[in-house]
Amino acid sequence: MTRLLAPALLTALLLTGCHAPQLPTPATEQAQADQHALADSQREQLAQIPPPSKNRYMAIRTFESWQNPALTIQPSMIELRVLLADANPSSYGAGGLLRPENARRQELNISLDKLADAVTAIPQTAWPYGRVIAIEEAHKTPKNMEPTVRRNMELAIAKLNELGIIVYDPTEGNLR
Repeated sequence: MTRLLAPALLTALLLTGCHAPQLPTPATEQAQADQHALADSQREQLAQIPPPSKNRYMAIRTFESWQNPALTIQPSMIELRVLLADANPSSYGAGGLLRPENARRQELNISLDKLADAVTAIPQTAWPYGRVIAIEEAHKTPKNMEPTVRRNMELAIAKLNELGIIVYDPTEGNLR
């Protein structure tokens, strides 16, 4: 009888799928701890930037006049625009031929998973309005890519909020 029971039990186990509970391995626990430590370090670094000043940034309605970092969310990447602070504190010649604003403007294309690293690397002097960043969806996005752009937008906003950064859309005057 035990000879008949053993094959039946083996068949039942194979059909139902015997799964042992997955216990976290030390390697995955260490990776999670490293990830939390990195996120804490990034938040601490960004905490050095003062909180946003609403009276300075809420009046701005165009991306052209925006001086803080700005993001354009695209289907496969994010464009990060940063306007570095003028190294010359004098107002003489500011924006002129010898000190053009566009010479201080930086544009970087980054992947969504590198957003936190890129934002953390922006110098503190490039945040004149405080810890607030402008965000927009890419213009002229093909219809079939709009859901991807919106999903990337939601992920970017969640990541920025996790870092303690306020997200603002100057064209609509909305906080996100």
